[in-house]
Amino acid sequence: MPEPRDNPRTIEPDSATVGDGEPAWWKEAVVYEIYPQSFNDSDGDGIGDIPGIIEKVDYLDDLGIDVVWLTPPYDSPHADNGYDIRDYRSILDDFGDMADFERLLAELHDRDIRLILDMVLNHTSDEHEWFEQSRREVEGYEDYYHWVDGDPEEPPNNWTSGFGGSAWEYDEVREAWYLHLFHEKQPDLNWRNPEVRAEMQDVVEFWLEKGIDGFRLDVFNIMSKPEGYPDGDPEDDWVGMDQFADGPNIHEYYRDLYDEVISNYDVMTVGEGMNLSPREAKRYCGESGDGLNMTYHYGHTLLDYGEDGWWDIVDWEVEEMREVLTRWVQQLEVTDAWNTVYLGTHDTPRIVSRFGNDDRYHYESATMLATLLSTFPATPFVYQGDELGMTNYPWSSREEMRDADATNRVRLALEEGRAEDFADVQDVVRYRSRDNARTPMQWSDREQAGFTESEPWIPINPAHEAINAADQRGREDSILSYYQDLIDLRHDEEALAYGVYDLLAEDHPRVWAYERTLEEDTILVVLNWAGRPSRVALGDADTVRSVLACNYDDPGTDLGSLALRPYEARVYRVN
Repeated sequence: MPEPRDNPRTIEPDSATVGDGEPAWWKEAVVYEIYPQSFNDSDGDGIGDIPGIIEKVDYLDDLGIDVVWLTPPYDSPHADNGYDIRDYRSILDDFGDMADFERLLAELHDRDIRLILDMVLNHTSDEHEWFEQSRREVEGYEDYYHWVDGDPEEPPNNWTSGFGGSAWEYDEVREAWYLHLFHEKQPDLNWRNPEVRAEMQDVVEFWLEKGIDGFRLDVFNIMSKPEGYPDGDPEDDWVGMDQFADGPNIHEYYRDLYDEVISNYDVMTVGEGMNLSPREAKRYCGESGDGLNMTYHYGHTLLDYGEDGWWDIVDWEVEEMREVLTRWVQQLEVTDAWNTVYLGTHDTPRIVSRFGNDDRYHYESATMLATLLSTFPATPFVYQGDELGMTNYPWSSREEMRDADATNRVRLALEEGRAEDFADVQDVVRYRSRDNARTPMQWSDREQAGFTESEPWIPINPAHEAINAADQRGREDSILSYYQDLIDLRHDEEALAYGVYDLLAEDHPRVWAYERTLEEDTILVVLNWAGRPSRVALGDADTVRSVLACNYDDPGTDLGSLALRPYEARVYRVN
């Protein structure tokens, strides 16, 4: 990120309230995402598993998180690491069995930690029995997926896959094209078919009856495709997004799912939105919408994408990040659509490598990012390992990688002559690949990072020798301890869940400052989002009553002239 000039000008704050004011457990929760194959291996086969998660529930409890989000544990051939589901009601053998899952649920609930599951409603694996029946045109299954007859050499339209290439695959068995908005082994379900909708409602109810506490809904807003499959805008990075994002019947589908199933349970639902706007988010959420609790979007995670999309890495500035996330707060104000905040997931690079500084200011930038997550007006989502400051992996060959998205893009670049070898694309892959988030959890500095006793399914990051949980646990000056303290602070301070958000110094090129106010309680957050000192004037109307958090010693308290060190984060109680 380029270093802009100082601009300590103070302006009048721009206020926004948080939600409709109705309390709920999922508004106050801190969510922790677990990618099971990379979390902890209990049986030494190199693949993380559910018993391995059970071994670490006390770690989760000590961290203070309230909700575990578990990415798909279902039976799957893992063409896309579990998001290609072969059987919605079974656990993948590599992860354990249903008894293991039920024990994990019980262990978490014993510690007052809730569990939500990733649910993939848009597509299945091509090995799912529904697809096997559909491709053979077995009676009743003919229209479970999107099939189009036509020339085997000419796809039905110009839509592209989110992983690159055409979104259509010709099936020699049925002699027709089927739609896959992701991997070719992930055919899209046809939600126009009422039998498909009934099947998926039954799947959702099956898991709620197990006692889980809700769902993260994968790519939730692209399930409804228009009749006739019209061409998409060829200028879009993902061609067809203008046709299938927030499609024609999507709100009907979700309102029915809520009315028929979800409304019967006290659960959390969060939808992963593609090309989602705040205006559309409000239509999906609350009783006035489709019944979901919240959505999350990709606006701030696309700031480093240029005109050529995935291949084009561009610089960004804190002003852009601040504008995107603040706009979501402001446009969801006084509605029953709740907000979320995250910086990393299993689909993104490591946050300290992307948004911070994983070299000279590793601790400072990692803890600054943690401060944003813990104090922003939204339910915060933390991805496994970010509480340790885990970093991107130095990918040096295509063979090291497992990410279906990145490997497919590299394959196409080589086949189309845009690159001669991996070295030509190495820098982009190292920055972009989803595998950065999927290298195993770094539990210790031992060989294989304490994750497994054998060869892991994906390489261990060599940084584990310096960045690991064993080294950071119990150390007051560690990133892990800072996360624990911030999560405790969020639990203790109701204003951090429900307080009004007031943006301060909104034109400052490096400093992001805001207040959270609930009745007479005001908390001030000041973040220097740069690897150099910054100065900001926040006026003298407020008086610092106490310092609630800071990632440096001896923070100043003169709000009329705050001198901030590189990536410094301060949280004050003021009046």
